[in-house]
Amino acid sequence: MNKSYISTSDYMIKTKIAKILVPLDGSKTSFNGLDTAVFLARQCGAIITGLHVVSIYPQHLGALLTPLKAKLIKDAEKFMEQAKIQSAQHGIVFRHKIIYGDPTSGIIDFIKQNKFDLVVIGSRGMGGMKEAFLGSVSNVIVHKSHVPVLVVK
Repeated sequence: MNKSYISTSDYMIKTKIAKILVPLDGSKTSFNGLDTAVFLARQCGAIITGLHVVSIYPQHLGALLTPLKAKLIKDAEKFMEQAKIQSAQHGIVFRHKIIYGDPTSGIIDFIKQNKFDLVVIGSRGMGGMKEAFLGSVSNVIVHKSHVPVLVVK
């Protein structure tokens, strides 16, 4: 075997992955990321944390957006519960957190504050037009995260 090549199982054993972060937005690709994280967590006995960031809209529109904010939170709680069940079916502990703010900075800050070993993120989420070009949230996470990031299609 070529010494410069490190297989996935060697990497996991050497780095002792114990905490995996999976940013979730309810999209199919974010749940593909969860599937991959569950597989990896089973291999190394890791715990998965799901994170959803609810975008904050301009304060002067607060009264108009209160019903939207409530719906976004309800939707997030629903798909986080689905993620918890999906993880539990494979014997994986799943914790979750819903925070407010800009998705990219929220995810990066959460990674720093909680010392994750790995981030598994979907390549495209539920975002608008900018997502059609690069998958902007996953792109920023890849470039700004100080821990390894696995991007899943």
